[in-house]
Amino acid sequence: MSSTPAASADDIAKHGWTAVAVDGNVIFNGKPYLHKPSPLLAKDIPFPSDDPIVAKVQEYVKEHLIEQTYNHSMRVYHWGYSILKDQFPAEFGRLSPSTWALTCLLHDIGTTHGNLRATLMSFEFYGGILALNLTKELGAPQAQAEAVAEAIIRHQDLGTVGKITFLGQMIQLATIYDNMSINPEVIDEATRVDVNKAYPRKGWSGCFSKTIREENGLKPWAHTTHLGEEDFPEGVKGNKLMEPYDGWGLE
Repeated sequence: MSSTPAASADDIAKHGWTAVAVDGNVIFNGKPYLHKPSPLLAKDIPFPSDDPIVAKVQEYVKEHLIEQTYNHSMRVYHWGYSILKDQFPAEFGRLSPSTWALTCLLHDIGTTHGNLRATLMSFEFYGGILALNLTKELGAPQAQAEAVAEAIIRHQDLGTVGKITFLGQMIQLATIYDNMSINPEVIDEATRVDVNKAYPRKGWSGCFSKTIREENGLKPWAHTTHLGEEDFPEGVKGNKLMEPYDGWGLE
């Protein structure tokens, strides 16, 4: 339980600040899932586009991200919604859909061609700062803007020791599912197929693997290297679960 004076207990829950284990295996008690996933389709998963901040951020990322990265961000939103609804029903009723959407939309903003070259910082850290500034400028409350920024900064901070915010754990679970198919059984096959149809990968596995190597070449100190300078980009490129869908949209 947090004792910080910077946010109310309601805001802690609403914006995903609750502390949880950073180890995904602990989250799932060493099992493939806590509850059998349901076959949600993309049309069954609402997106909070009626929130003016979300709408403006969505417009911003469409302008700045390449299509593959934008589609990845939207798939991450849908994977996370499914995981949240089925695996963590109590948090599903508390976590703000807008906070989740903002995190997903902006989590890879640091990977653009310009942003990779605009800073010496690792892309997650710079992306978190960009997200913090943008969401605050658009009127997001402190608890929301900082939750989004922290989750983005830590979205590749995989490990087995310590804690992370619930929002940070959610973005980790959803991104590693899309990028490396970790916890492959946590999403129903019908959901996997339909979301990939709605937001086609267009060669995402090779695209993101190339981006990882690009950042590591520009910044040999990049935080991404802690996942393995070869293991991570090769793992992304060789994503077997998503291989049947990876060419969708390229035809």
